Amino acid sequence: MGINKPYSGPADLPGEIPVFPLSGALLLPRSEIPLNIFEPRYLAMIDAALAGNRLIGMVQPATGNASGAEVPDLAGVGCAGRITAFQETGDGRVLITLTGISRFDIAGEVATDTPYRICRIDTVPYARDFDASQGDDGIDRPRLLETLEAYLSANDLDADWDDIDQMPSELLVNLLSMMSPYGPREKQALLEAHDIQERSEMLIAITERVLMEDNSGDTLQ
Repeated sequence: MGINKPYSGPADLPGEIPVFPLSGALLLPRSEIPLNIFEPRYLAMIDAALAGNRLIGMVQPATGNASGAEVPDLAGVGCAGRITAFQETGDGRVLITLTGISRFDIAGEVATDTPYRICRIDTVPYARDFDASQGDDGIDRPRLLETLEAYLSANDLDADWDDIDQMPSELLVNLLSMMSPYGPREKQALLEAHDIQERSEMLIAITERVLMEDNSGDTLQ
């Protein structure tokens, strides 16, 4: 498999990939997430991925798992990503960048003697994830930016508005979803949104709710 293999549809992804369960982490198509890998089982996963197709599935533990469960149940939907950057730190850790390709449904878990988990995946329901051209359709960008500005102002944060103004709406929605400080339930809902328009509307609604709760002294549950 070529290093820069393109992924144009579900048939381009394998039916089984290793998965990295991480609560609160969100990966979306054509977006990047940096990861600091230090647990031995996941270092082994990275080694195996680098020796093969460089693919890893990001998935959250399912809500309702017992605290500290050694093998937590997994959420039903994750996102496949490709390792596009890799750096050893010299102290036993590795830093990677994972670039999202497509979401997937978990079709089952593979019995394996590897220290990490491997799942069977189905990307067919998310065939649109491979099509970057449909990204900006239907997004209310002015409302999205207005909501972002209100959130930044409420939290005394700054942003590079020149970069934001030049960013395609799909990338902006996905980056804001990934960077948002919301909990695992909200992150999973953003992941499972039907399309980019629904994700944008959901992100706006969650942010507006947080701002209202902050103003009233409540907190997001």
